[in-house]
Amino acid sequence: MKVTCGTDIIEISRIKESIEKNGKAFLERVFTENEIEYCESKKKQKYQHYAARFAAKEAAFKALSWKIGDKYSVCWKDFEVINTEQGRPTLKIIGVDLKDIEDIDISISHCKEYAVANVTVLSK
Repeated sequence: MKVTCGTDIIEISRIKESIEKNGKAFLERVFTENEIEYCESKKKQKYQHYAARFAAKEAAFKALSWKIGDKYSVCWKDFEVINTEQGRPTLKIIGVDLKDIEDIDISISHCKEYAVANVTVLSK
């Protein structure tokens, strides 16, 4: 078994500034429709949720960089953070061969100024 992990932290203000400056173009380049709908539903805390998902995508890329390498051309929307009915975040990955991957665990958190994410990958 092989265990890899990726961690990312981001200032929420950076994501807020990008959204305010570039609007829909930034959102549609980085986030899926499901992620945008979820974050927008959070009203005043939407920037925290966008930043947490951004950090999760960065962490996922870091955790899977050994697998992605030069084989795949990935973009932001190839990683999608979705929540279970219980509210637990999970990661959906598109465009990467995951046959050797046994499990992917994701943890995200945010406060007023920062969002952080950790992705752990268990593979054969």
